[in-house]
Amino acid sequence: MRGQRGICGVLLSLIAAMIFAVLDPGSLCAQTAFDLEGRPTDPLAQAAGRITVLVFVRTDCPISNRYAPTIQKLSAEYAGRVAFWLVYPDKAETATSIRKYLQDYGYRLPALRDPQRALVKSSHAEITPEVAVFEQKHELVYHGRIDNWYEGFSRPRGAPTTHELDDAIQAALSGRRPAVASAAAVGCYISDLE
Repeated sequence: MRGQRGICGVLLSLIAAMIFAVLDPGSLCAQTAFDLEGRPTDPLAQAAGRITVLVFVRTDCPISNRYAPTIQKLSAEYAGRVAFWLVYPDKAETATSIRKYLQDYGYRLPALRDPQRALVKSSHAEITPEVAVFEQKHELVYHGRIDNWYEGFSRPRGAPTTHELDDAIQAALSGRRPAVASAAAVGCYISDLE
C-alpha cells in the first residue's frame, strides 16, 4: 500500500511539472539553452522582471556580423532596464568559436547556445540576425528584424529608415504593445542549420 502511494506521488509530481511547463513555456529554456560554460540557462528568468531581448546570430552570417555595432549601441543605451542576450542557434557552434566571435566583434553581452532550439521556437525566429522582445511577464511582444537596413541579402540601404527593435523596446518600457508585432528579417536562415 505504501509503495502505491509513493508511485502515485511521483506520478502526480510529473504531471504537475508537465502542466507547469505548458503554462510557463519560459521554464523550458532552462533545460535546453546553455551558457558558454555549458550550464542550462533561462534568459527570461535571469532578467529579474526586466524586458528581455534575444538576438539570434551566427558567426558565419555576414549580416549578423554587420549588425554588431547596432546591437551593442542599443544594449548600452538600455543597460539596466533591458536584458540583452546573444543566442547562437547553430548546433555545431562551439563555446570556443563563440568566445572568439564575441572578442572579434567587441561584444560584452551574455551569449547562449540554443542547440535544441527552445529559444528559437519560443521566439518564432527564422533568420539571423533576428530579435525577440519579451515584456516583464515573459510574453513575446515583438519578433523580427532589428530595422530595415537590408532590403535583400546583399542589398543594404545607406541607413535604416525604420527601427522596429528600438520602437518595440520603447513601447514595452512604457507598458504598451509595440505598433508592429512582427517584421520579416533579412539574413541567414536558421533552418539550414538542421
